Amino acid sequence: MRSPGTIIIFILFALLSCLSCNIYQKTIKLDKTEWIHGAADCKENRDPPIQVVRYNYNTWILRQNKCTNYEAPFMFLFLGHKKALLMDAGATKDENQFPLRATVNDLISKWEKATHTQVELIVAHTHGHGDHIAGDIQFKNNPNTKVVGLAVDDVSAYFKIENWPFQNSKIDLGERILDIIPIPGHQKASIAVYDHETKILLSGDSFYPGRLYISDWQSFKLSTQRLVDFTSQHKISYILGNHIEMTTTPGKDYPIGTTFQPDEHILPLKVKDLVLLNEALKSLGDKPARKIMDDFIIYPN
Repeated sequence: MRSPGTIIIFILFALLSCLSCNIYQKTIKLDKTEWIHGAADCKENRDPPIQVVRYNYNTWILRQNKCTNYEAPFMFLFLGHKKALLMDAGATKDENQFPLRATVNDLISKWEKATHTQVELIVAHTHGHGDHIAGDIQFKNNPNTKVVGLAVDDVSAYFKIENWPFQNSKIDLGERILDIIPIPGHQKASIAVYDHETKILLSGDSFYPGRLYISDWQSFKLSTQRLVDFTSQHKISYILGNHIEMTTTPGKDYPIGTTFQPDEHILPLKVKDLVLLNEALKSLGDKPARKIMDDFIIYPN
């Protein structure tokens, strides 16, 4: 039989462990998160060039300041015990204006120190458009770093996708698995990324609160259906795209080039919104057509 003192120590240890576990797993509510959204006069803007939001203990969301580039793209950093995955690299090359490498290196350095590990950084992309790859050059000579190429062959080879775009693949960051899902249509090498830990689904420029530019109508329709099929088989916490272009007024977007969005839509979308997109695409048929929805706009090129 254990002594009373031993039992008390055991209970205290269990309580402290549980408390630590809760802190360790704590997440923020992304539908309540406020993002930097530019300024009426960018000369007077005092926001940082990159907003860094910690979603949980090993996931960060970054947003570029609209006063450095009106696209204000989002970037996502997932950390495991062997690798770190940065999805997208922003819209500005100049590290003085847009210190992406320094910001990411600092986050990784603190993670490595806290976990007593050393990780390889992978810089990959939801797709290859300029407002998501400009910062790649900053990582050219970054130690222990791999920048994934932009062509379909590059993406397929790195993520070991043998039958593009019909086969998904997985990447293990070290006790953290993510699915890579080809979704061409917005751009040939577009991918979605699903994190099994947070249940976050990244949808790039293929699905976000804004203008869904479609370069290949049939491919986009097929990709959207596959994404809907995927979400029917996996729990989804948030669907996160790369931009915010819609306002809080249903169906109303900010004009292209806007550098101040004080009333912008929240970043996350839901599975039901993706289903609405899929149904709208089906109803439009085989002929590309623009359609305004409450939370996004179908926008064929």
